[in-house]
Amino acid sequence: MNVRSQVSMVFHLDKCIGCHTCSLACKNLWTSRPGAEYMWWNNVETKPGTGYPTLYEDQEQYRGGWEVKDGELRLKLNTRTRELLNISYNPHLPALDDYYEPWTYNYGDLIDAPLQEDQPVFTPISLVTGKEMEIEAGPNWDDDLGGSSIYAANDPNLKSLSDEERERLLDVERIVYFYLPRICNHCANPSCVAACPSGAIYKRGEDGIVLVSQEKCMGWRMCISGCPYKKVYYNWETGKSEKCILCYPRLETGQAPACMHSCVGRVRYLGVLLYDADRIHATAMRPDHELVDAQREMILDPFDPEVVRQARKDGISDAVLESARNSPVFKYVKKWKIALPLHPEFRTLPMLFYVPPLLPVTGSTNDDGLYESSPDFFSSLENARLPIRYMANLFTAGDEDQVIAVYKKLMAGRLFKRAQTVGDISVEKAAQILVEAHTTPEEVEEIYQLTSLAGFDERFVIPPFSREAAIELVQITQTRQEGGGMGFLHEPRRGL
Repeated sequence: MNVRSQVSMVFHLDKCIGCHTCSLACKNLWTSRPGAEYMWWNNVETKPGTGYPTLYEDQEQYRGGWEVKDGELRLKLNTRTRELLNISYNPHLPALDDYYEPWTYNYGDLIDAPLQEDQPVFTPISLVTGKEMEIEAGPNWDDDLGGSSIYAANDPNLKSLSDEERERLLDVERIVYFYLPRICNHCANPSCVAACPSGAIYKRGEDGIVLVSQEKCMGWRMCISGCPYKKVYYNWETGKSEKCILCYPRLETGQAPACMHSCVGRVRYLGVLLYDADRIHATAMRPDHELVDAQREMILDPFDPEVVRQARKDGISDAVLESARNSPVFKYVKKWKIALPLHPEFRTLPMLFYVPPLLPVTGSTNDDGLYESSPDFFSSLENARLPIRYMANLFTAGDEDQVIAVYKKLMAGRLFKRAQTVGDISVEKAAQILVEAHTTPEEVEEIYQLTSLAGFDERFVIPPFSREAAIELVQITQTRQEGGGMGFLHEPRRGL
């Protein structure tokens, strides 16, 4: 067992209102610089939709993440030899049109215009070429277009859906969509790290944050192709790659990351997870339908005496262990098992998890206009307006049983609280539903408290950061690597 600590996140999609406050907070703090105009380290997508950059989830096109081939775990992008041969030309790199061409305006055409009969206007000017341009795309170009035939219909996650499921999801008259906030997943098995020829990307040993060394980066952009989530960006002004740094300067002073601190819907949770680094390779090798459970098994229980003993031996302080015990991420992911990784089939073992959005209510009105609920509360899962298969393609590598288990627990909680507050559902029926959902009244209350009533200190359990402990952990890691162990390049306190 090789215990490491990871600053991890949970996004509760049922609470996201798509206001983009998180995106603007990040943009104002980190990417309001020349060359970074098109970078959105945090963005909020409408699903179903094509995402940002366009169709980033289609790995047949972009070749990101890992794959199991001939019994080995390999980068989907290239072998090391072919990667070097493609240094000058990478056919799997997103083009500028897949993002959007950054622009400004010639404000002088408006401000300095002479008196005239017509209203003066100004035209957009490309920040890349300096020439006039037409705006054809933007970071949230498909915002709220969940039922459109252009964006939603081209979502790669719709490929395996039946015609009936597509119709339920895309029928404009009963359109349904949800918001998906995305930042770097700071993966446990990051393919961007493995794809970088210069070793410029590394995973910090003390907290698991993935960073790009601006001193080492040579601008080859293999990291962009290697990341299946396309959360590494190329700064066309400096010639270096950049990415989300999880606001580690804020974390080191006890503050939540800017996107999380500014979140209007209180969607975001941050805490520490402990995981067994010795299991990374075996976990990533598992079949698609086993990946979610395998990643949960890799995450360790901070209350387990054996885990605590080994963690101390591996240089993790008691203060970090205490943070791990209070971590809201541990509760959502490991304890309650209702938070899921985004596209686990990419095999990067993402350390950002999502609580799926609740389905539209199962009740309907009768001819008299009175509310009626289904006699079988979970029957709505079969004909949900958000098809279970679609959610499985997003969060469980196609394993519908995992998604159903999560939804049963979420819906049982809704029913249980409705029985308490509204009283139109019998206590006996509520108890029966809890049993079928494999949960208890105590667990439902805990989930309700953290989801609906938690304050700042409960949603963000930020561990203490100690440079001495970080250096010691780096030394332990280097010793293991020299001894032939599997690991990544870990460096202390070196970021953008």
